[in-house]
Amino acid sequence: MTSVATAAPAAPPVDREKTCPLLLRVFVNEGQHNLPDAYHRGRVPGHELQIYTWKDATLKELTNLIKDVYTSASAKGTMFNFALTFPDKRGNFHFKEVGTTSVAHSGPDDKITLSSCRLAIGDYLDVAVRVPTEDRRERGGRAPMRRSGGERGYRSRPY
Repeated sequence: MTSVATAAPAAPPVDREKTCPLLLRVFVNEGQHNLPDAYHRGRVPGHELQIYTWKDATLKELTNLIKDVYTSASAKGTMFNFALTFPDKRGNFHFKEVGTTSVAHSGPDDKITLSSCRLAIGDYLDVAVRVPTEDRRERGGRAPMRRSGGERGYRSRPY
């Protein structure tokens, strides 16, 4: 997946010893993002994680912090989909997808910073965590499609 946030010009690094961190309210949900209605009229979804961080924090840093708290999300292949949640002038909340990271693999979105996403103080971060499922056959479903055809690597046809 390509991210909506683009790489901003190299901003000067934040001196984390002298700069006060900001409070980032992160809402983690397994499988999909929280619905926009969950942020209506001062309400927020459950599973809140409060992180003190700086605007130069990357999505990979945030992934590692979330993994420390939610140990079930540390399985190999787990995907983290990040979205900024912010209110408009009327108080309705909107989502802006900013990137996707993975536990086992590095990707182009790992180095996206909060400042390059144009995070404003008071915005929320909504994270959809997709944990890999076990083999479908163990759950009684159809087995996933396997490669066949020898060295050519053709997939088996269902017909």
